[in-house]
Amino acid sequence: MTESNPLPALPDRLSSNPRSPHHVAEVFEHDIGILLNGKERTNVEEYCISEGWVKVPSPKALDRRGQPLLITLKGTVEAFYS
Repeated sequence: MTESNPLPALPDRLSSNPRSPHHVAEVFEHDIGILLNGKERTNVEEYCISEGWVKVPSPKALDRRGQPLLITLKGTVEAFYS
């Protein structure tokens, strides 16, 4: 089965939050995988390949709007379609 439309290119910086200026809705129509230092991460909210960081939600801490606080993890970041 071949798809008629090719996959969109993954941007250098991407956020899963629709309110973010780095959110690209077309990319989220497909499954995306993120590798941080060679280990696959499933809870990434935002990433930047060129700067080498990902942001993951804190398990308990919330901001004043009730959203989870984001923790920045640094390392080698790779994004791919899964």
